[in-house]
Amino acid sequence: MKKFSLLLPLLLIGMSLNAQSTMNTMSFDPQVGSPSATLDDIAWMEGHWKGEAFGGIIEEIWSPPAAGSMMCSFRLIIDGKVSFYEIVTITEENGSLMLRLKHFDDDLKGWEEKDESIDFPLVKVSPGKIYFDGFTFEKVSDDEIIIYVIIDNSEGSYEKAFPYKRVK
Repeated sequence: MKKFSLLLPLLLIGMSLNAQSTMNTMSFDPQVGSPSATLDDIAWMEGHWKGEAFGGIIEEIWSPPAAGSMMCSFRLIIDGKVSFYEIVTITEENGSLMLRLKHFDDDLKGWEEKDESIDFPLVKVSPGKIYFDGFTFEKVSDDEIIIYVIIDNSEGSYEKAFPYKRVK
């Protein structure tokens, strides 16, 4: 069994959520579609962020917007060892934004198929918050963010908050 293979359905799933909304996350409605948005709406994510979750250290490094995209590397460190990585992009597409990610083991073996990613269409933009399907970024201050994710597991679905502080 892969280390944290139970985390795969747990982290950043939101792919096939029922039409549910929780306190800080929303579900994409294909009948409504995605609102207009640009990377300027989420440029505040740029930077190096660290927090604690799942008994370890979570870390994200977001690039500034360029060429219609932002990119992020993520890692979870538990007991001094990398549990897994993610590569994440947010791209401008059709006048809106799309978040895509791929997971990798600590040896960079991919979890998703070679040509597949997990895609999160944009649901809503509001001041200091941007909602993708089951995945929300909230700007608390210039040095604090919270990422909310719908987590699916064998016991059901729930919303998990991932608080981060800017690394200076």
